[in-house]
Amino acid sequence: MLSLQKYSKESEIEKISNKLKEVLSQTPKEIIFLCVGSDRSTGDSLGPLVGTMIKGKNIPFPVYGTLEEPVHALNIKNVLKEIHKKYGEAFIFGIDASLGDEGQIGYIFIREGPFIPGNAVNKVLPSVGNYHMKAIVNYLDPFSPVQSLNSTRLYTVTILAEIITEIITRVAFDVREPIK
Repeated sequence: MLSLQKYSKESEIEKISNKLKEVLSQTPKEIIFLCVGSDRSTGDSLGPLVGTMIKGKNIPFPVYGTLEEPVHALNIKNVLKEIHKKYGEAFIFGIDASLGDEGQIGYIFIREGPFIPGNAVNKVLPSVGNYHMKAIVNYLDPFSPVQSLNSTRLYTVTILAEIITEIITRVAFDVREPIK
């Protein structure tokens, strides 16, 4: 887990980068980065912002979910069908925003297994991914989770997106050549 505290940021980025490298190096499957969210909500824009940034770095893996073509509640099922049709049983690495406790804002964590997009705002969507990275962009107001996402500071989301992009680009070119 990484926090935005300056004194530990670099060592935490290195820890998460090493974990990501270990995870991605172990799969023989095509690696897909699936960045989930909407550019219509500041807090939910983390995924598409990361997708745009890592695509701009020309990482050697397919990236789904950018500011231009976001992957969100209305199209995620079709995007997953497209990924499975094109790549078969790919290794999907998901990226998404998360809400948490006020003291956790700015934390980034990497977890094994799927995540459920839209869970904080009570959306019923398919669970996604073999592994995922989430960043806590704001606190969860249990009475109005949508308002928590909409009142998120763009600065926080941008800094978190830059850090996640740094983590991914540190390892993407070292992992291996993707399967064509």
